[in-house]
Amino acid sequence: MKTISVKTLQRTQFIDITRQVEEVIAREDVEEGLCYLYVPHTTAGLTINENADPAVAQDMLASLNKLIPFEDNYRHMEGNSAAHIKASLVGLALNIIIKGKKLVLGTWQGIYFCEFDGPRNRKVYLKTVSGG
Repeated sequence: MKTISVKTLQRTQFIDITRQVEEVIAREDVEEGLCYLYVPHTTAGLTINENADPAVAQDMLASLNKLIPFEDNYRHMEGNSAAHIKASLVGLALNIIIKGKKLVLGTWQGIYFCEFDGPRNRKVYLKTVSGG
């Protein structure tokens, strides 16, 4: 298992981690198989979406913030219920096919770390499994 470190700078933020994941995959001895990505945080997540135009991630984040406001009579004492809800909706794990020692992603797809309670230092765990 490998660890990718992510430093977030804002309360909510999408960070493209595609290149970091690809660098780990390139060093692995997996020609074909699966890449499992997992975030061990309750207020962060992972998603795959367009990474050619940064406006897409900004629009997604703005819509999530509008749909789930920071303040809304939540009962959680820590004050970050919105972050927990967003993380559950987005999800905390991804499975991506590896073929030819490369991630099988669509032309415009990228992997995003989704911060909902930053800024923080975060981790993404990566595990590859070989198989054809």
